[in-house]
Amino acid sequence: MQAKERSQQDQHDFPQDSYKPRLIACEMTRRCNLACLHCRASAQSEPSPDELTAEEWMRLVDEIVSLSKPILILTGGEPSLRRNIYKIAEYATNKELRVVLSSNGININKESTKRMKNAGIKRLSVSLDGATSQTHDNFRGVKGAFKEAVRGAKEAKEADLDFQINTTITRLNLEEVPEILDLAGRLGAVAHPFLLVPVGRASQLKSQEIPARKYEEILCWFAKIREKIALPIKVTCAPHYYRIL
Repeated sequence: MQAKERSQQDQHDFPQDSYKPRLIACEMTRRCNLACLHCRASAQSEPSPDELTAEEWMRLVDEIVSLSKPILILTGGEPSLRRNIYKIAEYATNKELRVVLSSNGININKESTKRMKNAGIKRLSVSLDGATSQTHDNFRGVKGAFKEAVRGAKEAKEADLDFQINTTITRLNLEEVPEILDLAGRLGAVAHPFLLVPVGRASQLKSQEIPARKYEEILCWFAKIREKIALPIKVTCAPHYYRIL
């Protein structure tokens, strides 16, 4: 087949609409109140001097809307530390985007959940990387992080704000995965296990990556238990999970 004919065939088989993104994650700030071992953004205690203004973010939302209507994830760093985060979220909501917010849970309280709902945020994710304070706090770099994350999840539940529990799985917490899922279920969440991607600060965790055979075993385990428990599970950063399913 000639190159021109092949190109035309490709366009016929894969309509341009199929390439429109279904999900876009925006790192709203590098500022964070934790020091997580696996942080892909290499977050820090202060915002970067070149972070986009609220107006620049809103212009970016306009550009996104001109292309497609994806789920928009507001992440960081810790996005709740950004003063105008709810203004930006409301703008995106008014542009008919489904807006969700990713948090470590520390700043989640009655006031913040109210502001999230008013801004149209449809789902909150709270990160839990251990079933105990010792594991989670060591992973997150701040004592008391586990207690605050659980409290934040409970605040979301009380506010009737849809939320999920995100867990990055490494050798450090692999044995606690069943207990983490049990905790997520008791909190009333959806579970989103993430398999470690060694970028940002996580590049220093290369030795804590799960070996390939164990990786396959844990994915098979997720596929098996999803039919047996009421807790919805969505495995993330592991595309080969769908081969197993």
